[in-house]
Amino acid sequence: MKKLLLSVLSVLFSVGLYAQAGHIMQGVGAKNMSMGGAATGQPIDISGALHWNPAAITNFEGSEFKFDIGMFFSSPELRSSVPEFDMSTGQPTGNVISGVTEDDRGISPMPALAFVWGDDESRSKFGVSAFGISGFGVTFPESMTNPINAPQEFGGFGRIESDYLLFQVSFTWAYQLTEHLSIGIQPNLNYAGLELIPNPTASPNQSGYPSTDAASAFGFGGQVSAFYNSPFGLKAGVSYKTTQSFSEFGLDNTYPDGSVQENEFKINYPAILSFGLGYSLGNIDLALDYRFVDYENTAGFDASGWTPAASVQGFGWDNINILSAGIQFKGINRLPLRVGYTYSSNPISSELAFFNIPATAIIKNAYQFGLSYEFSDRFVLDAVYHYGDSDGATSGPVLNPMLISPENPLGAFPGSEVSYDMTTSMIQVGVSYRFN
Repeated sequence: MKKLLLSVLSVLFSVGLYAQAGHIMQGVGAKNMSMGGAATGQPIDISGALHWNPAAITNFEGSEFKFDIGMFFSSPELRSSVPEFDMSTGQPTGNVISGVTEDDRGISPMPALAFVWGDDESRSKFGVSAFGISGFGVTFPESMTNPINAPQEFGGFGRIESDYLLFQVSFTWAYQLTEHLSIGIQPNLNYAGLELIPNPTASPNQSGYPSTDAASAFGFGGQVSAFYNSPFGLKAGVSYKTTQSFSEFGLDNTYPDGSVQENEFKINYPAILSFGLGYSLGNIDLALDYRFVDYENTAGFDASGWTPAASVQGFGWDNINILSAGIQFKGINRLPLRVGYTYSSNPISSELAFFNIPATAIIKNAYQFGLSYEFSDRFVLDAVYHYGDSDGATSGPVLNPMLISPENPLGAFPGSEVSYDMTTSMIQVGVSYRFN
């Protein structure tokens, strides 16, 4: 029984790694990140505008190119505790097995590329962008102290690893209806890559759950938006990014006994509705955004629980709310300074925490400080430092499909607990060049 429990624990742990694909980056590029990601109503750079409000690229003169690269580091910790059972009698001993495992993955790159062009005498403006909007991995090494990462011969899974990336290419057309009001339309093309060790979306065989080779999926979606720039400094915007619908991942699985099998799993990127306000006066730019993220109607996140074959149906995420705020001070010659903050609610309920171990995408508070150096009117260097935390642990009971009953539909195991928390940090730099 102990071996079955720990095997299920270790397998479902990888679901949480997979679920981090749903993480919504609060910004793209150093400038937008430094404003907490707020750009729907206050576009201060083309990357933030293209990502959050395509209509706002009409706010920029001439043609401009921007490239950013960030080095992202996360430090999740996974804790687990399960009752100990006597292997000869199958009865609990009264002791608890518990431990902590720290991630040792290291640094992940976060790129962002944007280009905007158009005749200043024309009402139309065009843009193209290529952003890494989600792409993280977690590696938890084998552990003799944490039940989840115990070696396989002791009933755990050992080393647990995942790799996921989501890369989006967008094409934008913005049109200035009046002197102050613009609209934007943006089709998006997406690529996602996934590798799981192990794969909880596949059914187990007698030897356990399989690991997958790297798989890929392609997706598409769109975005529509509007931007209003008043003559007295007040700005406002609204944007709707549709669900980014992907093809199914074709997962080639290898089981611990060497047998192979394939399964498919579909996971989309959620629809996002954004509202933003901005105000500019003299050397001060203020920005405030609100976003609603629709996980509850997104494939891969809408369903939850077990299938009859002991695989995982989905992650059962709730919809979330995101608030982003930023301020830019331009009173120092050629050296604008920025401070940003982002708040995000947690989509994971305690009863489903086990299905989302460790859900390293869950960052409640994020703080940013950034600056730029304007070498000339054309060439600018940007930089930002980001720090985020989960503000405590997400926790819940261990779930075991062998314990499912009408009174216990998810199979919660008495006296058990899993919990996880994390912090993130990132340094990002960018350059922009205005052609005319």
